[in-house]
Amino acid sequence: MLITVLLLQGAKESVRANNIMVVIKLLALGLFMAVGATHLHRANYHPFAPNGFTGIHQGAAIVFFAYIGFDAISTAAEETKNPQRNLPIGILGGLAICTLIYVAVGAVLTGMVPYKELAVADPLARALELAGFKAVGWIVALGAAVSMSAVLLVFQYGQPRIFFAMARDGLLPKSFAKVHPVTKIPFATTLFTGVFVAAWSLIGDAGETYDLTNIGTLFAFMLVSIGVLVLRYSDPDRPRPFRVPFVWAVSILSTAGCIFIMIGLPRQAWERFVIWLVIGLALYFFYGFQHSRLRATRASAR
Repeated sequence: MLITVLLLQGAKESVRANNIMVVIKLLALGLFMAVGATHLHRANYHPFAPNGFTGIHQGAAIVFFAYIGFDAISTAAEETKNPQRNLPIGILGGLAICTLIYVAVGAVLTGMVPYKELAVADPLARALELAGFKAVGWIVALGAAVSMSAVLLVFQYGQPRIFFAMARDGLLPKSFAKVHPVTKIPFATTLFTGVFVAAWSLIGDAGETYDLTNIGTLFAFMLVSIGVLVLRYSDPDRPRPFRVPFVWAVSILSTAGCIFIMIGLPRQAWERFVIWLVIGLALYFFYGFQHSRLRATRASAR
């Protein structure tokens, strides 16, 4: 709820707070890698993939939510200077840098202690504790708490703007499309998202929530990949400030990659996903389809 209050203050205030938290997060990770690199054991890397490719596949599906924040950058397009240039740089550049950081942290973490010791809620702090750096582990744990707050900030920044765009098109009630006259923030959707996330955190199971988040996001990414290819030919005259290069190869490989990772998720995630998908489709066909301004405009143009 504190994050929701922060987001209601304005975009600049939210960005400033996020930058501070990101710096703290990077300092904590840097401290972990600097200390951990002095306590690596070659034996911990053998076997390098103890559960084979199946383990890698399922692991990628489970931790995919770590990459979800990058698409949230696109929701800030209307509040960004020169979005045609800055958004692609921000998304692709951030993705590349964070991937390198993930790999480096993973390499140090699994080299410090046997991987079986890492099945805990705070693996970085646990690894430091087992290696004899308990005080450093406390600092890294604090950094992890700040890091999770930063993740919440990004998610709760992006989701209200998705609801806002949907409401502006008529897919959701008009009240969701209200913007505060002073802060220029979609305050109705920001408040709704904050209350929902806070309530879900009280009752939702963490593991199931991660899996449902993963499969839902992967499905959305798959639809976007297909949609980019379809629109390139069904609406060739649409203004495109940024054009996806090699659209056939990128769209098909992206779609196939999303499906492949989704297959690695447990059966329970698929069951929950189908339920939520049915609810979403019901809301669309019983409300959104009739109220969509975009659909009405296209229908009248014909």
